[in-house]
Amino acid sequence: MKEPTVQHPEPNEILQRSCPACQQASADLFWEKSSSKYLKCRCCGMVFIGEVAQSFVSGQFYEDRTESFYLSENKLKSDYDPVRFQREWRLFRSWVPSGKVLDVGCSTGGFLKGLQESGNYDVAGTDVSQGALDQAEKIGIRVIRDAFLELQEIGNSYDAITFWAVMEHVSDPEAFLRKAGSLISPSGICIILVPNLHSLAIRCLGVRYRYIMSEHLNYFSAHSLRYLVERVGGWKVEQVTSMHFNPVVFLQDALKPREEVPDSERANLLKRTNRWKRSGWMSPLKAVYQGIESFLAAGLAADNLVMVLRKESTVRQR
Repeated sequence: MKEPTVQHPEPNEILQRSCPACQQASADLFWEKSSSKYLKCRCCGMVFIGEVAQSFVSGQFYEDRTESFYLSENKLKSDYDPVRFQREWRLFRSWVPSGKVLDVGCSTGGFLKGLQESGNYDVAGTDVSQGALDQAEKIGIRVIRDAFLELQEIGNSYDAITFWAVMEHVSDPEAFLRKAGSLISPSGICIILVPNLHSLAIRCLGVRYRYIMSEHLNYFSAHSLRYLVERVGGWKVEQVTSMHFNPVVFLQDALKPREEVPDSERANLLKRTNRWKRSGWMSPLKAVYQGIESFLAAGLAADNLVMVLRKESTVRQR
């Protein structure tokens, strides 16, 4: 497999991108929000930011917000709450009952902590925020501090690699998928979760939706994500589904749209949402909510799109 080329732009350089899914340069203006222009590919329908600042390419944007967001009290409490990653754990265990796991973009290690405590897993995480990795290390997670695209580990190193809410942030998702293919064992599992371009929230709210934001460079539909996977090659698509629906976010953004929602507000809402999930008196509402979420998931219209990939035994060389 061809190794991805790691680019190191100049500090003030703006990266000009073609479509990340199909590499076609033909695209039309689709949204404008704040200072960002979002393009829609004429070929595969992918929506993406065409001009990307160096701080997003290098990861410095995320390093700079470590203290204010990733290590904030509400965010940390939410990351380690037993209800935080229930859906992700359930999906992951159904495909990977045990084995060696790498979580790319692991942040403070919340997903891996729960996974490690629940089964026979050898876990490790990597992230661009060194402060978040420090915190993950404090709770017993083995961390890898090298940039993911620059890892020198040998092939077949992992039984599973996860990208939970990562591919929307990276300037070159193709390179990340290729790198995963070089590290994972034959028949190993790779799980990708990204914001869903065809979610009910985006269909109804468009740019009023808070997660149409400058740090989200890529907006995949099931079609465009599959297009990327098939173009890279070496993977079998095992499952395509969607998960999560936040009615509070939906209503807030519908009634009071804003250009950006502060990190502190997002962390506080995450904490409150977890508290509601644990509350006994919310049981009747939870039953209704679960029915709505299941309905949206069945129609691939929940907030996040999920694709489960299996590494093919013979990888097509490119």
